[in-house]
Amino acid sequence: MAKMTVIYITPKDKEFFEKHYFEVHIPLAKQLPGLLKYEINNGPIVSLTGHNDVYRVANLYFDSLEIMMESFKSDIGQQCAVDRRIFASDDEVQIYVYDSKNT
Repeated sequence: MAKMTVIYITPKDKEFFEKHYFEVHIPLAKQLPGLLKYEINNGPIVSLTGHNDVYRVANLYFDSLEIMMESFKSDIGQQCAVDRRIFASDDEVQIYVYDSKNT
């Protein structure tokens, strides 16, 4: 299974971030071809290593990295990339993609 982890730092305008993220971005991202699951943190994020600027974490799941990468090449995938920059610049987010496995 492939996973994308998106880590957003605390936005300057939390109200704008929340409104756009929940009303525009998540509904758009849920249309990604091949998306199996979209989950976000529910409540505060506690860092055990002192990174206190993390505001929101999202995880998107796909069957494989190949399917994920193709999904983000799609029209919806391109719209998601453009939309994300409306509420979080590249300096305000970290995005990781990787294969995962149960151990």
